[in-house]
Amino acid sequence: MFAIVRTGGKQYRVAAGDKIVVEKIAGEAGTTVSLEDVLLAGEGADLQPVKGLTVSAEIIAQAKAEKVIVFKKRRRHNYRRRNGHRQQHTILKIVSVGNAAA
Repeated sequence: MFAIVRTGGKQYRVAAGDKIVVEKIAGEAGTTVSLEDVLLAGEGADLQPVKGLTVSAEIIAQAKAEKVIVFKKRRRHNYRRRNGHRQQHTILKIVSVGNAAA
């Protein structure tokens, strides 16, 4: 069974056993989280109603992305600014798809 879930402003197609990298979710490694914003669910070509459906996931790790350099310059004004940014991510392992919300 698969599901389309929305978290961090992005949509992910997930199934049980998948590992996904999402925007940071609060929690320690080993904690179970519930993704309740399910947009679509089904098995093969058959779709199921998503009312009350949740996706359970386990937090594997909290990580950071590669550094992105932000460089600003205004020509002929001796203006140069250099900043770095590392986006924080959470690595999730999907435990189950389709548990009813309690």
